[in-house]
Amino acid sequence: MKSMSKYLAATAAIAVLATASAASAKELKYAHFQSADLSSPKHAAALAFESCVEGKTAGSIDVQIYPAGQLAGDNEVMEGLELGSIQMAVVHDGPISATYKPFSALALPYLFDDQAMAWAVMDGDFGKEMADDMLAKTGIRMFGVADNGVRNFTNNVRPVSEPKDMAGLKMRVMTAPVWVTLVESLGASATPVPWPELPGALQQGVVDGQENGVTNIVNASLYQNQKYVTLDGHVFSWHAYLMSDAFYQGLTDGEKTAVTQCVDIAKVIHRGMTAAQDANASAILSEKGMTVVSVTPEQKAMFREAAQPAVREFVVGEVGAEWPDKLDAAVAAYRNSFN
Repeated sequence: MKSMSKYLAATAAIAVLATASAASAKELKYAHFQSADLSSPKHAAALAFESCVEGKTAGSIDVQIYPAGQLAGDNEVMEGLELGSIQMAVVHDGPISATYKPFSALALPYLFDDQAMAWAVMDGDFGKEMADDMLAKTGIRMFGVADNGVRNFTNNVRPVSEPKDMAGLKMRVMTAPVWVTLVESLGASATPVPWPELPGALQQGVVDGQENGVTNIVNASLYQNQKYVTLDGHVFSWHAYLMSDAFYQGLTDGEKTAVTQCVDIAKVIHRGMTAAQDANASAILSEKGMTVVSVTPEQKAMFREAAQPAVREFVVGEVGAEWPDKLDAAVAAYRNSFN
């Protein structure tokens, strides 16, 4: 009987300790905008981050994942990170550029040759300097970036293989003015639409088309209301791993290390899944019933000549020449490293 009493007492003590530990855990609300399944790079990476952080911190950080925009809209998430009401998010280019304008330099079209170049630039001095500047100006800590996919145009009206084919099309763009400039430089009209509202906008005919990477086209079933995709690869798009610095500064040194290490793991998963889908874009989208238009190098040059000067002029007008020039220098340094 005494033995049983000791066992029950020990069990009760463990339960009390576990409850106390859970109650004292630091809540980390983690927002992202892809669906909650393992085929979504954002969600697969988020689950890996959750398991990694909670394991490394022995549960002192409680990661709560809010997929598919459940927590808030994209611009609201950026505001939440600034205010500290949202602790962490993985956010796409448009909302970041609306909050931190220098990020719009990364919308310069037809800039990167491939993933290797893009990753090297963003993991190098350029990316680190931009992260420091973002932190100083917004109070948002950028740990790094993963792929949002190589962006391509889709529409429900006609095949597009040259800029002239864009004339008259109503295209959805992300909620930052730089994307409006990009699309309008090619002769289409641009309508900013938040990501959660995009499928409905396509279904209802509010817009004729949009531009996104393969992952997002498939993940949000955009192909159901889009007949044509043009694989022009106009922008290498990003998802940034962002954290409220107010939350970060409240972590212990061990917890900070765990978060940093676990983001590194999440980024590798996220990048790998998205890059694999981009590499197989034609096959994946053909299987979804879309007509795939592959542009020739000569046609891509037409797109570049039409779009790049206008977008660069806009970005320089918004943030000055400093960040576009730094980006050009980083790209040139990467190319020169192989000569």
